[in-house]
Amino acid sequence: MNPPVPPALPGAPSRHYALIPAAGVGARMGTHIPKQYMPLAGKPMLHHALETFAGHPRIAHTFIVVSPEDGWIDELLTPALLQRASILRVGGPTRQDSVFNGLNAIAGHADAADWVLVHDAARPGLDAGLIDRLLDALTNDAVGGLLALPVVDTLKRADDDGRSLETVPRAGLWAAQTPQMFRYALLLQALQQAQEQGRLGAITDDASAIEMLGLRPRLVEGSPRNLKVTLAQDAALAEFFLKGQHP
Repeated sequence: MNPPVPPALPGAPSRHYALIPAAGVGARMGTHIPKQYMPLAGKPMLHHALETFAGHPRIAHTFIVVSPEDGWIDELLTPALLQRASILRVGGPTRQDSVFNGLNAIAGHADAADWVLVHDAARPGLDAGLIDRLLDALTNDAVGGLLALPVVDTLKRADDDGRSLETVPRAGLWAAQTPQMFRYALLLQALQQAQEQGRLGAITDDASAIEMLGLRPRLVEGSPRNLKVTLAQDAALAEFFLKGQHP
C-alpha cells in the first residue's frame, strides 16, 4: 500500500511533485519486457530516474503512472523508495493519456500552484544537478518550462523517397527533453482542453499542450546525458553515461 502524501498547509510554499508516465510497452526496442524495466547499468531503466527523484530533497513526492496490468513495478519499489514514491495504476494508451490520468489521480494531493515535473521513464540519465537547474530557472516563472538542448546538427527535410528536399535552418531550434515543469492546475487545464478538442493523442509532450493555450514555456539547457532510450543503440550510450556517474 502506498503511504499517504501529506496535504499542503494553508499559506505553505508551492511543492514540487514528480510524475513519471511508465505505461508504455517499448515496442521499438524489441524486448520481451516493457522498455522501462529493461536492465541498464545494473538496474531496471525506470529505477534510475525514480531513485534520482526520490533522493532529491526538493521533490516532495514522486508518482509513477503504470498500466493496470503492470506486473513489474511492485518488484522495483523497495520499502525505502515507497516512502517517497507512489504507484498510480491509471496508465492509458498514450503518454499524454497517462499524464492526464495521473494528474487527475493526484488531485487530492496537489494544490493548484504546486509544480509538477513530468519525466520520461526512458530517460535514465537525469541527475540531481539537472533537477536543480530546472527548479532554479523556473522558481518565479509565470508559465513553467522544460529541459532542452539547442540543435547543433544540420537538419534536412526529406521527400517520400528519402531524398533531401532542403536544409532546414537550425537557428532557434531546440530538442525537447524532460522533466517538463508546470503548475498543477495549468497543466491539467491544458490537457483537459486538448482532450475536449480531441487532440490529446496528438500531443507529443507536455509543453506542446501549454503552447496550445497560447503560452510560451521557458527552455532551460539540459544535458546530452539526459537522452531518451528509444532504440537498442540508445541503451549503450545511456549505459556509458550512467557508468561514468556510478563507477
